[in-house]
Amino acid sequence: MPVFRYKALNPDGAVDEGEMEAASEAAVIAHLKQAGQLPVKAEEISARKRIRRGRLFSAGNAISRSQLTIITRELARLLGAGVSLERSLTILISVADDQAERKLLIRLVEEIRGGSSFADAVEAQGPVFNQLYVSMVRAGEAGGALQIVLDRLAEYLERSGEFRAEITAAMIYPAILLTVSVLSLALLLIFVVPQFQRMFDEAGAVLPLPTRIVIGMAEWMQNYWWTLLVLLLIILLGAPRLMSRPGPRQWWDGLLLSMTGIGDLVRKIEVARFSRTLATLLSNGVVLLSALSIVKETLTNSILSNSIKTVSERLKDGETLSGPLLEAGHFPKLACHMVRVGEETGRLDQMLMDVADIYDKEVQQSLRKMLSLLEPLLILTLGVLIAGIIFSILLALLSINELAF
Repeated sequence: MPVFRYKALNPDGAVDEGEMEAASEAAVIAHLKQAGQLPVKAEEISARKRIRRGRLFSAGNAISRSQLTIITRELARLLGAGVSLERSLTILISVADDQAERKLLIRLVEEIRGGSSFADAVEAQGPVFNQLYVSMVRAGEAGGALQIVLDRLAEYLERSGEFRAEITAAMIYPAILLTVSVLSLALLLIFVVPQFQRMFDEAGAVLPLPTRIVIGMAEWMQNYWWTLLVLLLIILLGAPRLMSRPGPRQWWDGLLLSMTGIGDLVRKIEVARFSRTLATLLSNGVVLLSALSIVKETLTNSILSNSIKTVSERLKDGETLSGPLLEAGHFPKLACHMVRVGEETGRLDQMLMDVADIYDKEVQQSLRKMLSLLEPLLILTLGVLIAGIIFSILLALLSINELAF
């Protein structure tokens, strides 16, 4: 049974910390409530360790996405228990383990005590909270449903984090395989081939063309290997700056969408993100035009982002959402028809959430298919290259033996 670390408030207001074995986080919370305590935090210890490991790579004053999700969930829980917003933030400050979290919460409390709304206080923190977060909090405050909005925000952040984690995990093995393949070829060309090259030079024979090509590659690697590192450094440093310009970014995004297999995957990922974000905003009272302007900023592909801008302009002219989406040509027809059904039935937010679930699953299936093809393709390519190097060396050895006889 997993072990959970918890923090709770006793009836006298003191903070109680400890560990508890339970089947789930909900079981821990239920047990604490039965004991007359107010649950503040309950998380599995293994998950806690993963979050702390991630902090090693975060900036000193920044908080990770996982930390933001936990803060949002804890705040929603306290508000749901009837604790005031300022008191809830003060409690979170007292139980915060991380210095960056504590500083962020203190700034929020100071803003609220200075007369700001919670949405204004959140917006004042800069990039820590994105526009989606700020808009949902503002809508929740206006509608008197801040606790519900924070619960939905926490759920949205958790689902988004899980989706990113699945994609990252799926790409780990191919990345390792590609790295090992490149290193294996480099070692062969730099250390193994030169040993045979000396023997071939001593024999003084005319080498076959494949052998001369391999030896030429080995000599280039020995003399100019540093150019590969320089090129890699230029790509790592220059690519982000280049992609920040509208022209190159739009060209690259269009190229990705036009590539067989990859374009379809990118489109599904973006549609899932678009649908989930828009559904979350609409279900919390954000008007459609404002929601679309926020959603546009969450899309990473500039082609699709510009399509949303065009859709927004046509909505101002009185058109529906589904028609311009379908005419844009970048969104799957199934998604557009489901949006149309949502508009006709008055359940657009729920239908968008269904679209997001459908395409999340399709992305996972597409990734599995691509990886099932990519892994053997990498292995086959590595095998062919290594076999080619060995064959060229054996061919040279055979030609030298023929001359000897």
